Amino acid sequence: MSYPITRPRRLRRNRLIRDMVGETSLDVKDLIYPVFIDENIEKPLPIKSMPGVERIPLSMVGEEADSIAALGIPAMQLFGIPSRKDDTGMCAYENGNVIETAVKNIKKGNRDLLVITDVCLCEYTKHGHCGPIKGDTVDNDSTLDIIAKVAVNHASAGADIVAPSGMMDGMVHAIRSELDFRGLKDTIIMSYAAKYASSMYGPFREAAGSGFTGFDRSSYQMDPRNGDEAMHEVALDLEEGADIIMVKPALSYLDIIYRAKHEFGVPVAAYSVSGEYAMVKAAAAKGWLDEKKVAAEMLLSMKRAGADMLITYFAKDIASML
Repeated sequence: MSYPITRPRRLRRNRLIRDMVGETSLDVKDLIYPVFIDENIEKPLPIKSMPGVERIPLSMVGEEADSIAALGIPAMQLFGIPSRKDDTGMCAYENGNVIETAVKNIKKGNRDLLVITDVCLCEYTKHGHCGPIKGDTVDNDSTLDIIAKVAVNHASAGADIVAPSGMMDGMVHAIRSELDFRGLKDTIIMSYAAKYASSMYGPFREAAGSGFTGFDRSSYQMDPRNGDEAMHEVALDLEEGADIIMVKPALSYLDIIYRAKHEFGVPVAAYSVSGEYAMVKAAAAKGWLDEKKVAAEMLLSMKRAGADMLITYFAKDIASML
């Protein structure tokens, strides 16, 4: 039937009916808050390109975890800024490294909070790439051994989830094999399965101190033109033992989120990246849009596309709204 018998606006006439028939919703349980932990500082350091986000000193990681848990946010994702870097990134699994120490500090408080750790080497290499350099790219196979050791280091410290993000071929297999061999069979792997060589990561590089030199990351991160390739990457990571797969960035890749969820039916995380956050913040500072409403709308689009969990720098704001 059509107009005038059918009038879709009847179900939009007030907030109560809109809420009752709403198909998608945001919930605090969907949220993961990224945290930058810097062992070189003694007080929080604001990140200029990401207003409202700070690097946190190790001494304050417990306090930060408490603030996240108090909002009902179920998980935090840790990124470390070390005091020392090398050419290979091996310093990422040295005893007492920044993430190992942070995880232990969080876990000793018995907080009801999932701890996710980023397993990548870009913050730990002098050149800012995601593993040892060979020619004009990252040496894939030598990187696997290093990140497997990093994952074991984090999991042994108490991390609930390890998240390899370097887009190395075989990274999930290498990590799953080493975790299982070390008796860490219950550690969850959230794989950055479809991570694109995006122009949206600039503010993150300031936040994490992971700017790169020599060449860009197009030789190991995905080409933004490709969708079928992303499904191939997801399939490989699931076959190797990934428990959760991630799409990064989120907003420009909603089609990839949709396809991953509908083709594989597994838990999907969407990483709403630093560039997405910075654009909204910049426009809001100009008075051009309503920051919180736009942030919520962006995150709803990711949920509608099929994301089960949302990694977002807006997590605290959204949790307060909800």
